[in-house]
Amino acid sequence: MPLDKRDRPADIWGMSDPFPPPETGTALERGTVLTPRFDAAGLICAVTTHADTGEVLMVAWMNAEALRLTLESGAAHYWSRSRRSLWKKGETSGQIQSVVEVRVDCDQDAVLLKVRPQGDGGACHVGFRSCFYRVVENGALVERP
Repeated sequence: MPLDKRDRPADIWGMSDPFPPPETGTALERGTVLTPRFDAAGLICAVTTHADTGEVLMVAWMNAEALRLTLESGAAHYWSRSRRSLWKKGETSGQIQSVVEVRVDCDQDAVLLKVRPQGDGGACHVGFRSCFYRVVENGALVERP
């Protein structure tokens, strides 16, 4: 059965949809065509890990254009919700993320990027290797990079 058109990227930023819609739930979950399901804001969650260590580096958002550019260029691109703009990771910091593998989850509403960070190897804009540099201990945040 055809999926609801709400499961397709919104044309919020005036760009056309570069990804075809899935024809059926089976095609979505077991098919060979990339048919990402963007949310109502036109975004999909992107979890980024280090390709060699498996460490989670960051979680960000992608719109259809960011995903398309990532797939075409081999460098991670994201959508900044705060700046409302597309950005290539590392374009100013030198922390380019070279994409080794892109995975999608079972219902194609999240992506996993396995990357090799360039530059100083960091991913976090605060200066840490991973954005997950703090742990919760006894209700307080403690830095533990």
